[in-house]
Amino acid sequence: MTSSAERIVILDFGSQYTQLIARRIRELKVYCEILPFDTDPDNVLRDEVRGIILSGSPACVHETDPPWPPLRLLETNRPVLGICYGCQILALEAGAAVEHAVHREYGRAMLQISNTNGLFRNIDNNDLTQVWMSHGDHLNEPPPGFITTGSTDCVPCAVMEDLQRKLFGLQFHPEVKHTVEGSGILSNFVYHICGCKPVWTAGRFIDDTIQAVRQQVGSGKVLCGLSGGVDSAVVAMLLDKAVGEQLVAVFIDNGLLRQGEAEAVSDFFGHTLGDRFIAVNASDRFLSALAGIADPETKRKIIGHTFIDVFELEAGHLGKIDFLAQGTLYPDVIESVSVRGPSVTIKTHHNVGGLPDKMRLELVEPLRELFKDEVREVGSVLGLPDTIVRRQPFPGPGLAVRILGEVTPERIAVLQKADAIVRHEVAAAGLMQSLWQAFAVLLPLKTVGVMGDERTYEDVCAVRAVNSTDAMTADWARLPHSLLARISTRIINEVKGINRVVYDVTSKPPGTIEWE
Repeated sequence: MTSSAERIVILDFGSQYTQLIARRIRELKVYCEILPFDTDPDNVLRDEVRGIILSGSPACVHETDPPWPPLRLLETNRPVLGICYGCQILALEAGAAVEHAVHREYGRAMLQISNTNGLFRNIDNNDLTQVWMSHGDHLNEPPPGFITTGSTDCVPCAVMEDLQRKLFGLQFHPEVKHTVEGSGILSNFVYHICGCKPVWTAGRFIDDTIQAVRQQVGSGKVLCGLSGGVDSAVVAMLLDKAVGEQLVAVFIDNGLLRQGEAEAVSDFFGHTLGDRFIAVNASDRFLSALAGIADPETKRKIIGHTFIDVFELEAGHLGKIDFLAQGTLYPDVIESVSVRGPSVTIKTHHNVGGLPDKMRLELVEPLRELFKDEVREVGSVLGLPDTIVRRQPFPGPGLAVRILGEVTPERIAVLQKADAIVRHEVAAAGLMQSLWQAFAVLLPLKTVGVMGDERTYEDVCAVRAVNSTDAMTADWARLPHSLLARISTRIINEVKGINRVVYDVTSKPPGTIEWE
C-alpha cells in the first residue's frame, strides 16, 4: 500500500502506544509505517522515508540485552525523533549517560520550555505545558551537540534537540491526549522538520487499498465475514469496489448478537448486495461449542475456530473460494499478538489470536492497521449511512464476552433485554453518538432482593459506558444520575432474572473496555 508515498517510519520497541503514534501522524494526513526495531537499515532508509520515530518500550536500556536497532541513528541523513525509551537509545548513541531516576515518573508533569526553534515552534503556552511521563530512567544532561529545550522538576533533560543534524528526543509521550501540546510537537516534526505534506487521506487509502486487494486476490473468489458492524461493512464495500462479482458476503448469526440485530443486518445488506449476501443461522452450533465453558480466553478461541469452521463449510457450498476477508483492526491485533515488535499480549481477539494454525482460506484484512475512527472516515467516503458508520463498537465474540461465566440461551436472552434497555435510554438521552460504547454485562453473581412482598435471589447486571477516541485508552462516562436511575429501574422491572444493577467506574487502563 502507498509504496511510493512519502512517509514517516516508526521503529517499534514494544510500546503499547506505538500505533497511537502512527495514528497521530495519520491525523496530520501523512502516511506512517511501523517496522520492527531490528529492521534491516536498507529497508528503513528508502527514498520515500522522510523521518524516523523511535517508540517507547517496556524494556530498560540498562538490561543485559535491551532491544537495540542495527540502524546507525546519527548517520541516517533523516530527521530522528526518539520518544521515551527511544529518546534514551538516541542519547546513548550520541554519547550521553542515561541515569536511573531517583523518583520514577508516571502520569502528568509540567514541562518548562526553554527554546522554541525546533519541536516547540509556534507553540504559545507561556513556556510551561502539561506532558505525560512514564519512565524509570532519564537524562541529566544532553549528549554532545544537543541542547536541552525542556525540563521538569524530576527530569533535568526532558527534551533534547540537535537542530543542525535534525535529531530530537522527548522523555515524555506526545502521542497521548494528556500531553496538551503533543499534536503541535508532532506536527512540527512531521511538517517543518521532515518536510512532509498532508496528502494521505481516506480517499487515498481507498484507492491504494482497492489496488492492493486486486493485486492480492487476482481472479480468486472472496468470502467476506459480515457482522453488520462498521468494520466488516467497510471491508465489504471496499471489496465490492475492488473485485465486484468475485465477492460473496456471508453473515453468520452466532446467537450472540444484540436484540434485533440479526434481522437488521439481513435487511440492510440483503438490499445492498443482493444475491451476493448470504445469511447463515449457526447459533445452535456456537452455543453447543460454548456449553460448560466459563474461561474468557477459551470462549474467544472457541468462537474464533467455530467462525472459521462455518465459513469454510459455507465456502464448500459456494464452489471454489480462495480468500476470507475480515474487518480486523489494529486494537484487535496489538492486544492479541506481538505485531511488528515485542509488544505485550493483553487478551486474544477472536479474529486474530483465535484463528487455527492451518486454515485453507487465505486472509484479506484491508483494515488491519487502522483505528476505529479512521475506519468510520473511510466508511463515510465510501457512502455508507450513519446508522452503520456511527454504530458503536461491538466485540467479535458478541455477548459471550459480556456474559461472565457460562453462556446459555437463557442468559443470552436476559442480557439481550437488559442491553436493549441501556441502548434505548442512552439514545433517548441524546448520548449515543458522543459515547464510545454503552452496554450491559451479566455477572455470574446473585444477590438478595425484595420485589413486592417476596424475597428474590437473582443475577446482577453491570452497566458500562466509556468515552474514547481509539479504544487504546478509555475513561468511564459520567452519565447523569437521572439516566442511570431510569436504566436501573427499567432493567429490574422489565427483565426477569435481574434484581440489582451496578455501574462500572473503571477506566482503561487499568481495566479493559470489555469485561472479558
